Amino acid sequence: MAGGDIKKGAKLFQTRCAQCHTVEAGGANKIGPALHGLFGRQTGSVDGYSYTDANKKAGITWSEETLMPYLENPKKYLPGTKMAFGGLKKEKERADLVAYLKDATA
Repeated sequence: MAGGDIKKGAKLFQTRCAQCHTVEAGGANKIGPALHGLFGRQTGSVDGYSYTDANKKAGITWSEETLMPYLENPKKYLPGTKMAFGGLKKEKERADLVAYLKDATA
């Protein structure tokens, strides 16, 4: 599904993601890694963040195509991840969040 709504994605990020992640340049790692520069980055590669071995060895490059299934069910998509987020079951919400992340983390 293409064409997510950035504004709706921003609201989703604030309510579902911001407690654990930052998106701005120079943003700090929190419970989860900083997300600035997310698109095109390999899993397990943010300096200063303590990843699980599964995340470091996954070899996934983050893109719209990889984030959509990951955000639906992180533990199913990447077994061994420590991300506690249960996922976004609605495809439209995932598309909105991905659109926001693509804009906010660039």
